[in-house]
Amino acid sequence: MKVKRYLSVDKILAIPVITGLFILMLGGCNEKSPSFSDYPIKPVPFTKVKISDDFWAPRLLTNHKTTIPIAFQKAEETGRIDNFLIAGKLKEGKFCSLYPFDDSDVYKNIEAACYSMQLYPDPELNAYLDSLIGYITAAQESDGYLYTNRTINPQNTHEMAGKQRWEKEEESSHELYNAGHLYEAAVAHFQATGKQTLLYVAIKNANLIDSLFGWGKIEKVPGHQEIEIGLVKLFRVTGEKKYLELAKFFLDKRGPGGDEYNQMHEKVIDQEVAVGHAVRAQYMYSAMADVAALTGEKAYQEALDKLWIDVVSGKTYITGGIGSVGSHEGFGEPYDLPNEEAYCETCAAIANASWNYRMFLLHGESRYFDVFEKVLYNGLLSGVSLSGDLFFYTNPLASQGQYSRKPWFGCACCPVNITRFLPSLSGYIYAVNENNLYVNLFIGSEANIIILGKDIKIKQSTEYPWEGLVKLQINVPQPLSFTMMVRIPGWARNEAFPSNLYYFDDKCSDRSRLFVNDNEVNFDQKDGYALIERKWKNGDEILVEFPMVPRRVRANKLVKSDEGCVALQRGPVIYCLEEIGQKSPGNNYSLLAKNTEVLYDYQPGLLGGLGTLTGSMIVAYESEDGKVTTELQEFMAIPYYSWANRGPGRMTVWFSEQDSSNIQ
Repeated sequence: MKVKRYLSVDKILAIPVITGLFILMLGGCNEKSPSFSDYPIKPVPFTKVKISDDFWAPRLLTNHKTTIPIAFQKAEETGRIDNFLIAGKLKEGKFCSLYPFDDSDVYKNIEAACYSMQLYPDPELNAYLDSLIGYITAAQESDGYLYTNRTINPQNTHEMAGKQRWEKEEESSHELYNAGHLYEAAVAHFQATGKQTLLYVAIKNANLIDSLFGWGKIEKVPGHQEIEIGLVKLFRVTGEKKYLELAKFFLDKRGPGGDEYNQMHEKVIDQEVAVGHAVRAQYMYSAMADVAALTGEKAYQEALDKLWIDVVSGKTYITGGIGSVGSHEGFGEPYDLPNEEAYCETCAAIANASWNYRMFLLHGESRYFDVFEKVLYNGLLSGVSLSGDLFFYTNPLASQGQYSRKPWFGCACCPVNITRFLPSLSGYIYAVNENNLYVNLFIGSEANIIILGKDIKIKQSTEYPWEGLVKLQINVPQPLSFTMMVRIPGWARNEAFPSNLYYFDDKCSDRSRLFVNDNEVNFDQKDGYALIERKWKNGDEILVEFPMVPRRVRANKLVKSDEGCVALQRGPVIYCLEEIGQKSPGNNYSLLAKNTEVLYDYQPGLLGGLGTLTGSMIVAYESEDGKVTTELQEFMAIPYYSWANRGPGRMTVWFSEQDSSNIQ
């Protein structure tokens, strides 16, 4: 990785070493609350879990070796990094990139690199980050303000930025949005490296914003929510109460009477219907969950519960994607879920997963992870190619060949969000609450977990999502009584979705089975989890067997776009029919023979190895004289996440069905 060196990094970084106490005291008096509440369920940190399975480990390595370097390369090529050099007077020039919020992409790149270095130690990447942080430090103004577009030429700012600081914050400037991503990057860098250089920059900026914004001061809120999440993370690291209070101010000040587009139409505690820009909404919901957990704000939780029901009841695609309307990148009316025109921004999928994860931490119910898993294996993973160097901004559920993966975008939020989400995946697998240990995702891994004050190890072995066998080996220093809470996915309980928006065409008679030390056990279920309570001994094993059979899924009759159609699912994976790979690619390939048997086959040589579904489809031929003849042909469906990796072409997730009894 090339490192630009316009000035000695040692000189740029010649700032005081910040001790933990000094961090807390930066910017004046440090008022602390004696204690804070928090999520009742605690995640097991991603640094304590090492992923080793054949599905996810290669993807994480590709993200580290290919996608993250591409993201930094694009940041250099597009001038995003030069903006910091120019603002810091380390280089001459004009503001280089398209948007004033492009600073945030550099911060997201840093955050991604920090997460990934926890998985793959990388001295060269670490040194590169030191250089970037030096440039960011130089670009920060003396009072803490950091926004390169204005600093470079305050008299001729981007039209989105406004003439004065914060002038267009509620509309388009994204000054606070940039700050939020700065804080997230700073916390990640501090936690990954122990260095406080970027944290110093973040705290200086946060102290400036806190001194200016709040009740009786500047009473504006972010046009694009994000700083609230960053402020909570900054609070967790520093213990500085004012950051949490500022996050709550930015939430409480929203509405009423503003624009639905950025959720300013009502106070957040009065919002019951998801509207507007999907990413902004889900960032806000995530921040509300964080603040609710830390402050005990019940009104936030009540609003979130209503919003969640609204989203899963009529505004989520079968892939877990959200945001059906491209004109405002956001939510439409309930059940209005067009397929070919679906927006389903990759950023929105990631935000949806993040919000559902927080809802689980609040409530401990598996239905939130049912949504998380659906997003993860479908609408989120589709956003990056198998090679890690091509991307989707939007993720439609049907195509006539007009969609193709792109090497980059002018607005690059989606690729850089993918790079920072993937290396944090291991942090979503396990969670702990008192004497309960939750197993939420089925990913081959080894974890070090503290429960009841004891260090234990869990080794998970599985070929999920292709096979339904999951083995959990428990290693404890001495016999220990606690409850294993193993999620039984909704699809394994004949529940296609945690609402009546989607349902399976028929019931699967197979049930999930559970064994402890080779002995099958009957298990109680609570909130979608199998409860296994016992005194665990070193070497005890749990074996879970999920029924992995192909299923037909139908949509609620109110979803007119899917009327009379079925989708195919096996385990957590949604399938699609891609024109490429069919025997007759130029013909009508979306008519599924109504009574065809759908069979599963794993193909190690196809697209890096994946499971396929085969069955009979009805193919129509039109002769020169206009006569149409039909015949049955075998189709091959592939996982939705893998489509368009062989080039553009027609694709569909939803299949029309037709009786084939009269077709030879």
